[in-house]
Amino acid sequence: MQTQIIRWQHYTNISALSHAARDTILQCAEQAIAERGQFLIVLAGGSTPRPIYELMREAQADWSKWHIYYNDDRCLSQDHAERNSLMAEQTWLGHVAIPANQIHAIPAELGAVPGAKAYAETLAGVGEFDLVLLGLGEDGHTASLFPRELWKNESGDVTLAVTNAPKPPAERITLSASRLSATRKVLFLVSGASKQQAVDDWRAGKSIPASAIKPENGVDVYYSDVNL
Repeated sequence: MQTQIIRWQHYTNISALSHAARDTILQCAEQAIAERGQFLIVLAGGSTPRPIYELMREAQADWSKWHIYYNDDRCLSQDHAERNSLMAEQTWLGHVAIPANQIHAIPAELGAVPGAKAYAETLAGVGEFDLVLLGLGEDGHTASLFPRELWKNESGDVTLAVTNAPKPPAERITLSASRLSATRKVLFLVSGASKQQAVDDWRAGKSIPASAIKPENGVDVYYSDVNL
């Protein structure tokens, strides 16, 4: 079984973490566009990415070459405040010139099973991602891969329909650990003192959902124990 390679980077405050993450995203985009003519990025939801996305909308980039995907979303209406796609749209994507047909939101409003099937079809022709952004929950979950859930028994699925998430809403759609690992770079964004136990468990080598993300190049973790 492949061992997860982790590179840890601690930041003393959220601003430093956010600026470093923005710079990393832009560097990855510039390299991908120079080498392959496009940039495929998977966005994370949650509170930690929000200030990063706000910085991104002021960035100078060749937005016409960006292709946006999501690591998970909640099965709620498209305009619900807790939709990851809506947060990204309001804080960043709605302010830059990425073509609308290159922004691929998860159709979570369809429900977990049909939405997961539809997003798998969207990803069917998509090769390796260039950058995957992920978060970390207090219980060690990432995307909507929760402890004791489907991520432990994947069978090559691209997406997973989550119907019993341990926190509401129960229904979610997530990319699988194997699909999230099919990328040139993974960047975990972690902030808050409440995440410290999960970080400690992860660093101690315990099996948590975040440890299932195993791209060949390893993962980078930008973290701060300061609350937002």
